[in-house]
Amino acid sequence: MKIVEILTSESYPIEILPLEKSDYKSITKTRYFFNWKEEKDQQIYKLVIKGDNDILGLISFEIIPEEWRIHIRLLTVSEENKGKDKKFDRIAGNLICFVSKIAVTEFAEMACISLKPKTAIYKHYVDKYKMNITGTTLSLEVPEILNLIKEYESDY
Repeated sequence: MKIVEILTSESYPIEILPLEKSDYKSITKTRYFFNWKEEKDQQIYKLVIKGDNDILGLISFEIIPEEWRIHIRLLTVSEENKGKDKKFDRIAGNLICFVSKIAVTEFAEMACISLKPKTAIYKHYVDKYKMNITGTTLSLEVPEILNLIKEYESDY
């Protein structure tokens, strides 16, 4: 899995790792938009470039086995990686892919992921990640999950 630097089109291999207690010191609401300490009881993962410890994106989620679903509670990229002037692309997509792979491992062909986006980026998730509108949430199921995994796992 890789991210791409917008200015140079250079790609960088990434790692998605569990958030460590010591990481909370560097996760400010200004750079990451949310108070991530409120998510401490959830599964939280960080995206970094391999060999670097600067956190470029974060995701928290909960596994809901009785619904064969993983719900993404929070998903963010760092301040410098959002919008038209972002430095890197593919951060959020890689985090969604990561959760999708967990869903397939847990639930096979019944796998589903969901999230409840803020209204401003609702359309972005539908357009970019092919998410389906399911009431107040957006979701992906098989085969769309597999298509997303294939796109982000390939070396393009």
